[in-house]
Amino acid sequence: MLLKLSTTKGNMLVMNKRLIICTAFLTVAAVTVISSCSNNRSTGLEFARNMYDPIGYNPDQANKNFKDGKTAQDPPAGTVPVGFDKYDVYPNSLEGYQAASTGMTNPLPVSVATLEQGKTLYLNMCSHCHGMEGKGDGSIVNLGKYPAPPSYSTGNSSRGGSMKDLTDGKIYHTITHGVNLMGPHKSQLSPEQRWKIVMYVHELQKLQ
Repeated sequence: MLLKLSTTKGNMLVMNKRLIICTAFLTVAAVTVISSCSNNRSTGLEFARNMYDPIGYNPDQANKNFKDGKTAQDPPAGTVPVGFDKYDVYPNSLEGYQAASTGMTNPLPVSVATLEQGKTLYLNMCSHCHGMEGKGDGSIVNLGKYPAPPSYSTGNSSRGGSMKDLTDGKIYHTITHGVNLMGPHKSQLSPEQRWKIVMYVHELQKLQ
């Protein structure tokens, strides 16, 4: 008899615990549903609220940390944005091409290492049309489907003058914007890489 009473008590305790847990769970669930539905503008419970309200200022916000009260400040004098090409002032036109001839000079010093880098860039990016030695006999030209570009050492430019007389600015402008069937390489080569190719093209202009 005592064993039966003990078992019955144990079962009742287990049932009471389950009932309490279930009641608590249902209460929390009901409160959550009711609270989320009570306000149509409410987004409910949110995790990591600081991810929605960042500490940093937006560019158009007022900012008490600066004297002028603006977040978006002018860059310091003499600074250059990352990836900015200061030679972009010469437009993609014949006038821009001629202006670049007199207004641009290669800022890189001539060295064996820089010439080797220019050669590698030229072979990877230019030789398939212009040829390994810049004679206009690249692998694409040899297919017979496209006209050959003029030789750097003996040809004439489609924009006038001899190819061997092309200046730093003219070569850089052409690499940047392209000409005729040659497409622009601005998005494929950084300004420094273009200047290295310019340096190597001058070596090809000397070949006979």
